[in-house]
Amino acid sequence: MQRKLDAATGLSVAVALLLWASAFAGIKAGLKGYGPGELALLRFGTASLVLVLYALVTRMRLPDLADVPRIGLAGALGITIYHVCLNFGETVVTAGAASLIIASGPIFTALLAMVFLRERLTVWGWTGIAISFSGVALITLGEGGGGLTFQPAALLVLVAAVATAGYFVVSKPLLEKYSPLQFTSYSIWLGTLPMLVFLPGLIAAFPHASSAATISVLYLGVFPGAVAYALYSRVLSKLPASIASSFLYVQPASATIIAWIWIREVPSFVTLAGGAIALVGVALVTTRGRVPASD
Repeated sequence: MQRKLDAATGLSVAVALLLWASAFAGIKAGLKGYGPGELALLRFGTASLVLVLYALVTRMRLPDLADVPRIGLAGALGITIYHVCLNFGETVVTAGAASLIIASGPIFTALLAMVFLRERLTVWGWTGIAISFSGVALITLGEGGGGLTFQPAALLVLVAAVATAGYFVVSKPLLEKYSPLQFTSYSIWLGTLPMLVFLPGLIAAFPHASSAATISVLYLGVFPGAVAYALYSRVLSKLPASIASSFLYVQPASATIIAWIWIREVPSFVTLAGGAIALVGVALVTTRGRVPASD
């Protein structure tokens, strides 16, 4: 297992993070025509279709039956829970603030790795976690509008951050057996199935949604959906889960710039301050906070 980036893995990280950064503004654009659940279904229905076509052309093998429950758990965490919660959160929370909260994901990856992968947290690690949570709390307060007001929708984005951390940890053993595109396909297909509860709403919303909203969601499905997940699955297959997830903390800057260009969104000073504090905590955890599990 490598611990340093080679050129191909570094390129995969950069492209995946840029695509995911664009997703926060894309979700805001899509929410102008679709509800949060309907947006998630259309997005990953599109991603599923792209991956089905790829699977047919390449004659992709099916996963072993014994692995289906774990793949299903990965899909539930990284696709169903993450995206439904993020979409509902972004009905109120700005794209920039959502990206800052999601960037706290490495904190939860470190905690889960401590439990399931036998990694240990140092004093610096626990200090970083405390700092990061204080920053996330400030973001949550800053999104209330008109000063420091608690915004419950931000908690849904925090749930999404926990879910994506779980996805990284659950996915790791599977990527030792399946290729990145195989695993991405399986997890997206299984993660999309629970979203079918939103199908009646999607059928009702589709004829009335603007073309701009629909194009935004289709973009989300193909690029931040299928392409970015495949690229980051490759990263997970090459690097430890804790290192792979740590790259998420560089995402908010791109997400904020893209949101400003695409949807003319400017985050509040309190949100930016909270984000800066949270990212300091994340950086502390990822650089000085963990002792790897002994072999």
